[in-house]
Amino acid sequence: METWTQFESGSSIGKIGSESGAIILDDEHPMGARITIERDGHTAPFSITCGVYGWMVHTRFFSAESEARHACEEMKLALAELLHRLDRSDLDEEDAIKLGGAACAEFVERFP
Repeated sequence: METWTQFESGSSIGKIGSESGAIILDDEHPMGARITIERDGHTAPFSITCGVYGWMVHTRFFSAESEARHACEEMKLALAELLHRLDRSDLDEEDAIKLGGAACAEFVERFP
């Protein structure tokens, strides 16, 4: 399976993220996903924001860094699986959209 790498070679680390916290982890998957951990945002001590380009964005909140980092690793595995589920050239556009929407909804339900 493809490997996650630092988003933009790590240049976003320390910058302010979408949850108004300092970015402490920012990784990207080559098939089109990103996951970011922020510290000290407006809503919680730690947040994870992840997205699959063109499909979804999802954010979770945590009280401890260890929880956020553990969840991030679980979410990376699930995001990679999701990307492979979305990579379906055998489907027409309408079926691909239905499958993709359902797959993204399952991910969000799994990681509330």
